Amino acid sequence: MAQQSREQKETVERVMHEFKHGDLETGQGRKVKDSKQAIAIALREAGASRNASKQKNREALKRTKRRERSDAAEAGEGSDEGESRAALYAEARRRNIPGRSKMSKDDLKQALHRS
Repeated sequence: MAQQSREQKETVERVMHEFKHGDLETGQGRKVKDSKQAIAIALREAGASRNASKQKNREALKRTKRRERSDAAEAGEGSDEGESRAALYAEARRRNIPGRSKMSKDDLKQALHRS
């Protein structure tokens, strides 16, 4: 099995958590009761499905992350207002964003959002 990114691991973890607590639903709205189906959904949403092309997997992960960000925004979570420039810089360094040392706090937020 290929190495999973941090985003993929978080997505798989979230989906399996939903399954464990009985909150995971299929596209038609039915509850998922089979663990194998839950794993398939988790891998599909994480963009780690072996049955899809790399491009489709990347698109699936982007779609999932976009939906998670919008859900968090609706719930009022995920605000970066409290993050210091140092914390943003550390995340930019982890993601290897070029030009990060000359960026302001707002520039770092934008660069992190784009990546």
